[in-house]
Amino acid sequence: MVTKGFKERELLGRGGFGTVYRGVLPTLNTQVAVKRVAHDSRQGMREFVAEIATIGRLRHPNLVRLLGYSRHKQELLLVYDYMPNGSLDKFLYGQRKGMLNGMQRFQIIKDVASGLFYLHHQWVQVVIHRDIKASNVLIDNNFNARLGDFGLAKLCDHGTDPQTSHVAGTLGYIAPELARTGNANTSTDLFAFGTFMLEVVCGRRPVEHQASPEKIILIDWVFECLERGNILEAIDQSLGTEYVVEEAELVLKLGLLCSHAVAAARPSMSVVIKYLEGEAKLPDNLSEIIRCQDFGEASNGEDVPLISVPSATIREPFVSRGRCIT
Repeated sequence: MVTKGFKERELLGRGGFGTVYRGVLPTLNTQVAVKRVAHDSRQGMREFVAEIATIGRLRHPNLVRLLGYSRHKQELLLVYDYMPNGSLDKFLYGQRKGMLNGMQRFQIIKDVASGLFYLHHQWVQVVIHRDIKASNVLIDNNFNARLGDFGLAKLCDHGTDPQTSHVAGTLGYIAPELARTGNANTSTDLFAFGTFMLEVVCGRRPVEHQASPEKIILIDWVFECLERGNILEAIDQSLGTEYVVEEAELVLKLGLLCSHAVAAARPSMSVVIKYLEGEAKLPDNLSEIIRCQDFGEASNGEDVPLISVPSATIREPFVSRGRCIT
């Protein structure tokens, strides 16, 4: 495998768990992405082996494929399919901002939903991703989206209560109960996915400290727009008129439902897919559901909404409308 000595010009990106470079498989003359796990990273050997065991067996068109790995002394390398268009966050916040129209964004959301549905419901074990966000969604040549970076992935058997006590993830995507207990499960992925949906259609990060007070927390800003009867006010202004109104409204409302402060109010990924495919309609009393803080005890059933999100070190959190943003 050739990475040109991990030169800076081959650098594709940096993350909390390592650095990614462009490389080439000489025998096939195929470009790949090589994740070089940082020596001072929290992702040590145990997490590294877990990632290999998980990703190496996952096969879905909307998941980034792990091609192989290499371990030499303390050097840890993961080899992935190369995605020429890079990560989604570059299209939302970087030099490519404004390139994606509303229909493309809607399809990207559906692609990620399909990949997450596979992880939660279709593979032999339940896989909790635990770090769903725009920078972990990669775009291929045809602008199909693939969910990647399984550095925090956790395997669980179907029918068990998939909880982990290691709080890890990304600032701004953590469900309130995850911040309180440190327990991650499929519903915490749902919370993160809800935040991700809002992020994509609104073209901004979950927390923006420089925004006006009412707009600092994205979830609250979108809900305020819903309450005023003009939820489309929250969408990315760079879209202009290049979006389908019904699709934009669906994503905004579904994003609010998935990122509900109460886990029991969030839908499962199987239900989310039905909403996105038009096979089910959102409840008419959505505003009341979002305002409600008492749903009793519930689990990740097909009829009941859920919670979800990755994690990060908890410091002084923002708490607004019952939502905790660290």
